[in-house]
Amino acid sequence: MSSSDHGSKDFYKILGVSKDATQADVKKAYRQLARENHPDSHPGDKAAEERFKDVSEAYSVLSNPEKRKEYDEQRTLFSQFGGGGAGFPGGAGVDFDLGDILGGFFGGGRGARGARTRAPRARRGDDVETEATLTFEQAVEGATLPLRTASDEPCGTCHGTGARPGTVPKVCPRCEGSGVQTGASGGVFAMTETCTQCQGRGLVVEHACDTCRGSGRAPSARTITVRVPAGVKDGQRIRLKGKGGKGDNGGPDGDLFLVVHVTPHPVFGRKGDHLTVTVPVAYDEAVLGAQISAPTLDGSRVTLKVPAGTPSGRTFRVRGKGVATSKATGDLLVTVQVQVPTEIGDEERAAVEALRAARGGRSPRDDEFEKVS
Repeated sequence: MSSSDHGSKDFYKILGVSKDATQADVKKAYRQLARENHPDSHPGDKAAEERFKDVSEAYSVLSNPEKRKEYDEQRTLFSQFGGGGAGFPGGAGVDFDLGDILGGFFGGGRGARGARTRAPRARRGDDVETEATLTFEQAVEGATLPLRTASDEPCGTCHGTGARPGTVPKVCPRCEGSGVQTGASGGVFAMTETCTQCQGRGLVVEHACDTCRGSGRAPSARTITVRVPAGVKDGQRIRLKGKGGKGDNGGPDGDLFLVVHVTPHPVFGRKGDHLTVTVPVAYDEAVLGAQISAPTLDGSRVTLKVPAGTPSGRTFRVRGKGVATSKATGDLLVTVQVQVPTEIGDEERAAVEALRAARGGRSPRDDEFEKVS
């Protein structure tokens, strides 16, 4: 795209976002408009096709922080010098070409007066976001997953040229590949504008590719294998560099953002890098003390000493049996819960009644409520 075309189009308006919109806002707006205007959904609708191209063009600039900054600077120049006259560098009566200044921002040519053919510009691949559901064990231990992703990538039929196989794009004869042409402005200044023949691309396609309809980009779905690190949490968003959409003309691949969902475990829970588990104990074990066995996630068991007089809800720590990440290893937090039987035999009932008699009518509530009486 030409530098003049960048300055003359309001990409924020095209996407329907404000100038201070976040990258998330830009991406959300693009996705919605791209779905609404995609040529596959409107076969033969030239207006929808043009809207789709405009939306894609706007997103390619606003989604890239460096391009967006340059675009904002270019728009500022247009607002400052767009009225002509003494405000322009060079003063009145000088044949001034705004493309000479703006071309420096985007690496373009020298305007219509010094037009030259430009090499295709490298384009970074799109960032892609997808989701995956892991078992509790996979989230704790890490897992290697196959992921199905979809993104707009260089068209596999024309290899990104936009031309039907067997043909090649040609340098635009009107702008000689610069993407801009000189427009009359009253005879004082020579202003550049987007080339009306190639629409700023610098190239013309005589026979458009049937797959991408001349855009050079097409939806592509592929399966990739990724390694999810140990210790990921439910809802965590992981960035996998270079696993997104393919770049154009030697540009780097985009990134893949993976949102993780973790299914709950019937026995274990998570508290940061610690695993949690609740173990039932009998009343006599809590009163008299006991050695109890507790499970671990790997299937082994650990033995804990429960001291006499342990209250229900007390938590014991087993070090090194939690989540092992690259930074640290968490612990296993074992919480004991005194179990009250719903049914007891005759001997147990007799023993409990003997305990009640031995208690002599004393209640554990007496001392507590004396504080407020």
